[in-house]
Amino acid sequence: MHPMLNIAVRAARAAGNVITRGFENRGDLLLEKKGENDFVTKIDKEAEKTIIDKIRVSFPDHSFVGEEGGIIDGDEDFKWIIDPLDGTTNFIKGIPHFAVSIALMHKGRIDQAVVFDPIRGELFTASKGAGAQLNGFRIRTSNAKDLNNSVLATAFPFKAKDTSDQAIAKFTSIFKQCGDVRRCGSAALDLAYVAAGRYDGYWERGVQPWDIAAGELLVRESGGLVTDYTGGNDPLYKGEIVAGSPRVVQALVKHLK
Repeated sequence: MHPMLNIAVRAARAAGNVITRGFENRGDLLLEKKGENDFVTKIDKEAEKTIIDKIRVSFPDHSFVGEEGGIIDGDEDFKWIIDPLDGTTNFIKGIPHFAVSIALMHKGRIDQAVVFDPIRGELFTASKGAGAQLNGFRIRTSNAKDLNNSVLATAFPFKAKDTSDQAIAKFTSIFKQCGDVRRCGSAALDLAYVAAGRYDGYWERGVQPWDIAAGELLVRESGGLVTDYTGGNDPLYKGEIVAGSPRVVQALVKHLK
């Protein structure tokens, strides 16, 4: 395992311990509202601090971008992009589907990635050019050739419901062509499941870099394709993403353009 990936894994597992303890004691949670239908808990903040503290022991000069803590200045050649608890609403409601997401960007490109599901004990990892793994075993995207009979994942714009009509229209167009669609509430896990071949494809608008940075590398390193809604190959800062087997992505982009 790449040394930087190894540190990321340790940080993700430490954050996972914080999250599982919090999940068992959700009655003690204090919710803060960040925006419309958007909440944060003390567990999100504690998990992010745990991740940053763990990484800084080994790499004190690196920079960080976290969902809860914002930007921490440092060496811009090495930037850690962190979502300490992707799926906070699921966590709050007691739905056991959420994950820790950690990515390392080296000179503008995602180089290392970890998505950790602390409830199921599933650790998805990837290093640029070295493939993707689930608990140490190589994973591959599905070989689906089109939308017919495919199982896809998506999300609706719950933070910007004024755009829901357009999103639902695109959903309807795709749903009529595919096998089925899942909406589970964690972009990081959606992308990890695409990488593992559990989903044939995924699309979502309104995502932030910390939602998708690690998952994007997982999909690419497992043989998949990642684009924006117009087919561009760098969706990290576009706020939209399409991922899956190459043929499925091509089919989805035709509906989403």
